[in-house]
Amino acid sequence: MANRHGQVWHIAMFAGAAAPATTYTGTMAAGEDCDARETILNSVTDGVFTVDPDWRVTFFNRAAERITGVPRTRALGRQCAEVFRTSICESACALRETLATGRPVVNKVVYIVTAAGARIPISVSTAVLRDADGRMVGGVETFRDLTQVEELRKALHARYTVGDIVGRSAPMRAVVELLPVVAAHDTTVLIEGASGTGKELVARAIHDLSPRRRKRFVAVNCGALPETLLESELFGYRAGAFTDARRDKPGRFALAQGGTLFLDEIGDIPLAMQAKLLRVLQEREYEPLGGVEPVKANARIVAATNRDLSALVAEGRFRQDLLYRIAVFRIPLPSLRERREDIPVLVEHLVAKISRLRDKELDGVSDEVLRILLAHDYPGNVRELENIIEHAAVLCRGAIIETRDLPAHVQPGGWNAVRGGRRLPGGPGADSGRLRDLETALIEDALRRHDGNRAAAARALGIDASTVFRRIKAAGLDVPPRRRSRS
Repeated sequence: MANRHGQVWHIAMFAGAAAPATTYTGTMAAGEDCDARETILNSVTDGVFTVDPDWRVTFFNRAAERITGVPRTRALGRQCAEVFRTSICESACALRETLATGRPVVNKVVYIVTAAGARIPISVSTAVLRDADGRMVGGVETFRDLTQVEELRKALHARYTVGDIVGRSAPMRAVVELLPVVAAHDTTVLIEGASGTGKELVARAIHDLSPRRRKRFVAVNCGALPETLLESELFGYRAGAFTDARRDKPGRFALAQGGTLFLDEIGDIPLAMQAKLLRVLQEREYEPLGGVEPVKANARIVAATNRDLSALVAEGRFRQDLLYRIAVFRIPLPSLRERREDIPVLVEHLVAKISRLRDKELDGVSDEVLRILLAHDYPGNVRELENIIEHAAVLCRGAIIETRDLPAHVQPGGWNAVRGGRRLPGGPGADSGRLRDLETALIEDALRRHDGNRAAAARALGIDASTVFRRIKAAGLDVPPRRRSRS
């Protein structure tokens, strides 16, 4: 394409979203050939624009007008940043990087703010713009609207999520599929799981899916309050009930009226308080401190614990009749080490979440980081994984989280093995050994959880069954005989 001074430009165009840059060459003069080239560029569905060395827009095709909402007449001659507003304009402009290094950028996913103020995802590719003598005279950028791709991704992702509950493993799919059924009724629910497994997320999902969703969700950490404070927090008090009680104060039951009351760490409630809570569950009424008239309680109870309540009953530290009342329906949550196949999905979800919260453009994690995260033992479960990703996001200097960004306790020298808690070998050249051990351990774990069924294990891991067969043979894994013939 020739510019207004008749110089010949060789525009680097991109054949597709995943194709490398291709530079058009050959002589070309202003006039009909230029008009033909513009016709071609205006017929493509990808947006295309060019800038001169002063960052003024010199070409803006029709697709660019459609995607950005900026008319060509308003774009031409203006500064690029005034027309093409993306999430990386100020910090990591792809075109600026290309003009500085001479290297093209291909398919970088960013967000653009349209003239109407909408934020839409696009992929951008850039290249240097040269004249007929090979001199750099500006840059060219092509971009593709990824709105439909993003919507499809979200639709697929939604199959594995309810709110912030993420998982494609069999245990988590069972939980997600169960929640709408449980939520539809006012049944008291007990959620059991180790710290950091997401018990409050499940409780919130039950509330959000229930007929009570228009009322409040009120959470109380029963283990964080002494008995005297816990009673006033739950039931409230009347003015004059004690010194400094100058006015009535509603309790959590009153705040959750018509909604859901989440009692976290219910196993830590003292016995005397357990008796009062049992009365509320039985009679559906309570008395605030200093009150003389009972108050009707209309809050659904969802409780959670990281302790074995049956064992506490046997020890005389938890009332059996209260356990019967709160455990009408039980939802056990697996630890993260029991559902390692969810880690890639969780990482993607957490990176996107933290990227939004911190307004930092993050595209994901490197392959090596994912291997490290798959190998970690996660005593803190999902909460620990979220902390790791947040730590790495703070230190990340680009769009991809690298090994150097991870906290020290999950760096390659400090890996925990998947099996038996032993450490994987460290030192230079150990990566392939680590990876083999990790693959073997994950497959062995999946086979154990699926009773030796290799096809089911492959589905759970998201890999082809033939891969599982090869790994079993290479590692010499002992598969239960009753499954050998069926496989």
